[in-house]
Amino acid sequence: MKTPVLNELKKRILIGDGAMGTLLYSYGIDRCFEELNISHAEEVRHVHEAYINAGADVIQTNTYGANAIKLARYGLEGEVRNFNKAAVRIAKRAARPETYVFGTIGGIHGFQNQSPDYHEIEQSFLEQADCLIDSGVDGLLLETYYDFDELRRVLVLARKVTDLPIIAHVSMQEPGVLLDGMPLSKALEELENLGADIVGTNCRLGPFHMIQALQGIPLPKRAFLSAYPNGSLPDYRDGKLYYESEPGYFKKYAAEFRNEGVRLLGGCCGTTPVQIEAFKQGIAELEPLETKTVRVHERAIVIDHPDIHPETPLYEKAISGRSVFVEFDTPRHLNTAHFFKGVKALEEAGADAITMADNSLASPRISNTAIGRLIKEKFTIPPLIHLTCRDRNLIGLQSHLMGLEVLGLHDLLVVTGDPTKIGDFPGATSVYDLSSIQLIELIKKFNRGISLSGKSLKHPTHFRVAAAFNPNVRNLDRAVQRMKRKADSGADYFITQPVFDKQRIIDVSEATRDVSAPIYLGIMPLTSSRNAEFLHNEVPGIRLPDDVRKRMAAAEGEEARRAGIEIAKELIDTAMKYFRGIYLITPMGHYTMTAELIKYIKEKERFLAGTVISKANRIFQD
Repeated sequence: MKTPVLNELKKRILIGDGAMGTLLYSYGIDRCFEELNISHAEEVRHVHEAYINAGADVIQTNTYGANAIKLARYGLEGEVRNFNKAAVRIAKRAARPETYVFGTIGGIHGFQNQSPDYHEIEQSFLEQADCLIDSGVDGLLLETYYDFDELRRVLVLARKVTDLPIIAHVSMQEPGVLLDGMPLSKALEELENLGADIVGTNCRLGPFHMIQALQGIPLPKRAFLSAYPNGSLPDYRDGKLYYESEPGYFKKYAAEFRNEGVRLLGGCCGTTPVQIEAFKQGIAELEPLETKTVRVHERAIVIDHPDIHPETPLYEKAISGRSVFVEFDTPRHLNTAHFFKGVKALEEAGADAITMADNSLASPRISNTAIGRLIKEKFTIPPLIHLTCRDRNLIGLQSHLMGLEVLGLHDLLVVTGDPTKIGDFPGATSVYDLSSIQLIELIKKFNRGISLSGKSLKHPTHFRVAAAFNPNVRNLDRAVQRMKRKADSGADYFITQPVFDKQRIIDVSEATRDVSAPIYLGIMPLTSSRNAEFLHNEVPGIRLPDDVRKRMAAAEGEEARRAGIEIAKELIDTAMKYFRGIYLITPMGHYTMTAELIKYIKEKERFLAGTVISKANRIFQD
């Protein structure tokens, strides 16, 4: 009978295995690796045996993604039990009498384009954990958790359903700090307090940076410390990822991991039996560390930048009084004379802000950031920059945000962005690394001086974030629920798609009565019957009432534009009864139409204010 793994760790350093997927990928297999437990059981067993022959004392089952949520990507969510049972059976068949078999459960929520549904994650976790425990594993390995809240939740669940040893691994983008800015030392201490028997980190970082992170980690009071570094930074050649690292490099670092107090040392992405054998050789003559001097790395302090003095938030005008924003898109060519003439006219008409879309309808325009900076320099009217999730990946979005901060463009409207298929280049890639809600959360994280990876920006950003709301949907209540999620994520105020129905304006007011954030109701003057029909039939999220379409169909040329303005004024009359913020969308560059509507709103506001004063005076006199 083999010694319990926790008793063995008291006496010596154990070696874990390396990456399962890396070896299978190198064999030319690039699909659902967990399905191989059924279709290619021998190949999976050979991987286990290779690691055991290399010196691994602890192997993990091929079940990293064998949960219902991840398997659903392949239509295999009904195979959870079969895949996990088969994986344990294969690992046990490969194991020697002294080998420990741990059932692996990987993190689910990382950088997916959705916010986590923790209830769904917990149910999926319990289903998989139950399969692994019933199959007789020696313990559970929870690995590659970037979302610490997720790991916290599943660890609590795991501790409730089993007394087996549990390894809990967080993953970092930056050495020593988690994505939410939490220090690694604090995270591992909390995992130990929640019942993990072995705490540590895996993935993303190679030996050099993982050692750097572990230097600031004290020895756990009760648990043991573990580390599973990546093989190296990956290279990308001919459509495939490659990891390259010399065995001697890993042999050297084995001693350094021991010197940081690691008792369980394995590998993650890019590691193979070669690296595991090097680790085994590197700790062969070493006893476990009993005491340790912690090296405290100086962390960057986030301080406000002395040269940045953000203006009053634009949306505050809609809290204390009437506010009018105007959307005026940048040109699709390089002749900017008409555009800046329009900006001047809109400013003179009394608009409170100029907003510019981020390549609206997925068609290229002059950068709204560049034009926004020019507006800031040449005019007094503030620019509000739209930012889509469509055109930039996680790297580009963060770079862009830092650039906007440096340029002093602090007012943003975050939108998902129209898919590229509807634009001038339908073959272009829609990125969507983040949803609009996740992008709002990222921006608010920047406002705390923390990047997405958890690294300090040294200065906080000063963004005020508007979010989009589409009132032209069948299920308005569901749209409002998403609106509230955006508010919970940090949206300061909301700007709606254009509304062409007076009753819909009233419905929106009623549906959003519990939303405390200011709302700017969208109004767009129509220019012609063709314009009306195009919007109604081809633009996602917009529907026009039949009477509006009939009125536009009855007019042509300048008469049609006058009809469009009159319809817009009628909508404004209703909107001003229910909303303090009005959002005017300039149609096809016709800024004179928008300027007329701004003046109409201003005059109506003065009239209403005068009426209130007149009534107050009469009451006073009476």
